[in-house]
Amino acid sequence: MIKNIPDIKVPIIKDGVSNVLSLKDEFNNKRLLLFGVPGAFTPTCSEKHLPGYIKLYESFKKKHIEDIYCLSVNDHYVMKSWLISYSEDHQIKGIADGNAEISRYYDLITDKSQNFMGYRSSRFAMLIENNKIKSLKIEQSGELKVSSAENMILEV
Repeated sequence: MIKNIPDIKVPIIKDGVSNVLSLKDEFNNKRLLLFGVPGAFTPTCSEKHLPGYIKLYESFKKKHIEDIYCLSVNDHYVMKSWLISYSEDHQIKGIADGNAEISRYYDLITDKSQNFMGYRSSRFAMLIENNKIKSLKIEQSGELKVSSAENMILEV
């Protein structure tokens, strides 16, 4: 498994604003969580995965997690709208991996063509410190267990 964070430039949504930034620069000198979902506005992602991280946000902060990022193979317009629809104070930051560059880099790409969704990110969660992956949890297809906020709070 690749442990380093790549210097890939993608739209990153913070406080409801999208800017194209280097992932490596964005994560530099931070202790953070990155979780990936197959798609914004999809049932499990919208009803369970993202809400879990919103609910436990303050608990993660108490465990010295500086930021929480959510990645999806969606464009930045969709990611921004999705995040705003769940959190008015925009605590969770978004990564719009629209070209699936990050998902491919980590071999976290999954083919959802059967469901008319094309190629998407696998469901996962990473604990990252100083641009190094310390822990990576990848879900089996159709599951939400190891990458859930409730599980990751035990990892940090």
